[in-house]
Amino acid sequence: MKRRNDDFDGEKAMPGVQRRRGIIQLLSVLSGLLIVFVPDGIHNIIKKWGQLGHAGQGLSSWPTDFSRGILPIPCHSHNDYWRRVPLYSAIEAGCISVEADIWLFDGQLYIGHSLASLTPNRTLASLYVDPLVKILENQNPTTRFHPDGNASHNGVFDTEPEQPLTLLIDFKTSGPSLFPYVVSALEPLRSRGYLSHYNGSQMINRPIIVVGTGNAPFDLVDSTVSNPYHDIFFDAPLGAMWEGLADEEPPTIPKSGPPVYGADIEASMPELAAPKGEQRSANDDLGQGKSGAPDSPEAYTTANSFYASVSFTQSIGHVLFGELSESQLTLIRGQIRGAHRRGLKVRYWELPFWPIGLRNHVWDVLVQEGIDLLNVDDLKGATKGDWGKRAGWWS
Repeated sequence: MKRRNDDFDGEKAMPGVQRRRGIIQLLSVLSGLLIVFVPDGIHNIIKKWGQLGHAGQGLSSWPTDFSRGILPIPCHSHNDYWRRVPLYSAIEAGCISVEADIWLFDGQLYIGHSLASLTPNRTLASLYVDPLVKILENQNPTTRFHPDGNASHNGVFDTEPEQPLTLLIDFKTSGPSLFPYVVSALEPLRSRGYLSHYNGSQMINRPIIVVGTGNAPFDLVDSTVSNPYHDIFFDAPLGAMWEGLADEEPPTIPKSGPPVYGADIEASMPELAAPKGEQRSANDDLGQGKSGAPDSPEAYTTANSFYASVSFTQSIGHVLFGELSESQLTLIRGQIRGAHRRGLKVRYWELPFWPIGLRNHVWDVLVQEGIDLLNVDDLKGATKGDWGKRAGWWS
């Protein structure tokens, strides 16, 4: 069959057409790259917003944007003072509670996990009270638009200014000796109206809630003489609050050895003894929820307590075979039930931390069962939001 000349001519023309198409495609790619590396108008404005000589100059920040974009979550920064940046790291992660261990020496409240770790410049004031005052003054500025400043009572979180931050103060030395110094140390926060307090009928929420734990004495926390402002609350013993359903009995869980409290600590660390001439009663300095304790757990109410805590290891026991047993779940549910009936917030400390898969499983179960605060050392692991998925056991 004879080929048509126009078909032949079209084939000869194809290379030229392909070249032109290739050039067009290349120019299209180059123009895309140009947009990426040389921003157009709106991208350039956004990139340089607020900079000197550019759009939005002086408009890139707000008076109260200390924690802009941070969403508070129910986690407690355990041993917060150990972090490279105490207090601020926890706030950056969104934790609504931080912990400070205090020791009394020569009338000063020092911060640290042990005697060997104490330094003159790490005090309750320098690490917590003074920074909190500065943060809250920034969050409650006095301007011509906002003339009443502190009257607004904004908290540390700009996204949720009504959310208080809890300062859990762990009394390491003699509770009765420490208590008046703690009351005094909180005055910079108190005088500015930043401390939550009980007014005789209800709790008045303010930016900071102070809770005493460790050797904090319940009898002094509950006293109108030693705690006249009612702005220090107690960390009540969660282990004493179990309540079952109907005729349900509390399960028996094998426990680890008892923690060392009171006289046992003193025997090995005589510097923690009560000051010379000061008498100590039999129920002083017995550890979390036990010092100066009342005869009945019904004494713990929202008038004097805020948290209800217990060592997970001591109360619930070890988690065997990678899962919490039914008996352990029954115990957890009963403790949460009893604390919530009293209006207290539940916290377990001394949680398993390894293997990671086991830790995540325990975290997940506790949150589902209704605890109010997750006690964590790993801020990143607790706040990234995917620990409920048991992707791996060891990592």
